[in-house]
Amino acid sequence: MVAEDVALITNLVNLYPIAVDSHRYGMFEKIFTEDIRCDFGGGAAFTDRATLTRVFKDIHAVFTATQHMTSGHAVTVTGEEARCFSYVCGRFRRKLDDGNGLFESTGWYDDLLVRTPIGWRIKDRISRMVTYSGDLRVMQTMPGIDTSYALVSLYEEAHAGRVRFFEN
Repeated sequence: MVAEDVALITNLVNLYPIAVDSHRYGMFEKIFTEDIRCDFGGGAAFTDRATLTRVFKDIHAVFTATQHMTSGHAVTVTGEEARCFSYVCGRFRRKLDDGNGLFESTGWYDDLLVRTPIGWRIKDRISRMVTYSGDLRVMQTMPGIDTSYALVSLYEEAHAGRVRFFEN
């Protein structure tokens, strides 16, 4: 059963980029619990799926294309809970006054999942950015959006006890 759970969880984590990049936010019901807690850093945090869905629709509406890629999934299953650590690379394209702007970032997702009657769902996601490059104006999608990104390293975050995947 654990091998099947790992495959299901990996597929679920990979479904998120497909939902975001295709703007099919209704798919979030297949990915997140209703009471999802997401912390994307820099004050971008959500405590329910409805708000996450609404805000993502608004934020991503200005991009002419996005591409999120997850890789390196490490999954542990303990009964009805699981942890999945994966790397993410996100690319964003947006029409700007002076042409097309591009922005790319790398980082990770540190997910806590729960088994529900309808399958695994992400209940808590922590996302951190390691690098970025490109035109920061691309990411200024809404008034008040802070593009003063805090970059972190996995080593430093793990050493400080801020990576849930390493918890017992």
